Amino acid sequence: MNQKLLASILSAMLITVQSQATIKASATRTSADVFLCASGFAHNAFGWNTAEARAQERANCYASARSMLLDIGAGDREGQHHEVPVWQLPDGQAFFFVSGMTIDADGAPNAYRPDDTGLDELTNAGAPARWNGIITDRDGNPLVQQEGDPFPGYYISCTSLSDETREFTDPTRYVDASKIPYVVLPEDVADRRGARLGDFAVVKNLRNGKSSFAIYADIGTLGEGSVALADALGIWSDARQGGASAGILYLLFPGSGNLRPRTIAEIQSEGEKLLSDWGGTKKLSFCAEGDDSAIGSGEF
Repeated sequence: MNQKLLASILSAMLITVQSQATIKASATRTSADVFLCASGFAHNAFGWNTAEARAQERANCYASARSMLLDIGAGDREGQHHEVPVWQLPDGQAFFFVSGMTIDADGAPNAYRPDDTGLDELTNAGAPARWNGIITDRDGNPLVQQEGDPFPGYYISCTSLSDETREFTDPTRYVDASKIPYVVLPEDVADRRGARLGDFAVVKNLRNGKSSFAIYADIGTLGEGSVALADALGIWSDARQGGASAGILYLLFPGSGNLRPRTIAEIQSEGEKLLSDWGGTKKLSFCAEGDDSAIGSGEF
């Protein structure tokens, strides 16, 4: 074999070996990338890790670690019905869900009026023999505010949470929806998760980033909030027509209250402490990662 032919053969063998090594390295990198992405880790094959990648990594961890506790049916005033999953992270008792928000005016002294000109429609307070948003006498007749009350001529609207040191007929005994940010829960959800009236919550509008601390003050349907809570979240707070169809995150802290109404200052201070101990606003935002119910048509 002459030297020119031998050199050609050796050169071809070298190119083949280099190509195989390149293919193997590429395949190794690709499989590593796929594994890392599938595991929720944002590191690339060279170990680089940006702030955005770290944030996404934590979000993936929270989203994958959360467990669904309940799947509750919720409806709005348009008659639309949908299922809302209730979630919990493994590091505490707090639970959360993402839904819309209908506006609750219960407890506001001007919520309901006999001629149906109050903040909310009278039908939302119930009906004869089954009133639930206004108080009645022993015969089931709605009680009307008198001179000296906040809104004479209006019905006395009530909430499930009340100040028992005040008279039953005192409109200020109840949590004023127009002043106090509060949330509403179905009784079965609260009972199964250990939530009690007077417990604290934090609510976030995922569309505009606004959030507010709140108190659990009324029993009703999933995805309801007071007029004051809607105002704080930048939601149309008209109890008759306002609200949001989706994109509202509710986080509840079971056992955090004392079964009594609280002032706005107390709700703020207690809520801040609970949220900080739980993990803060970033963890709150991560809870909504991957939740399809956060996507909707906005206000209605």
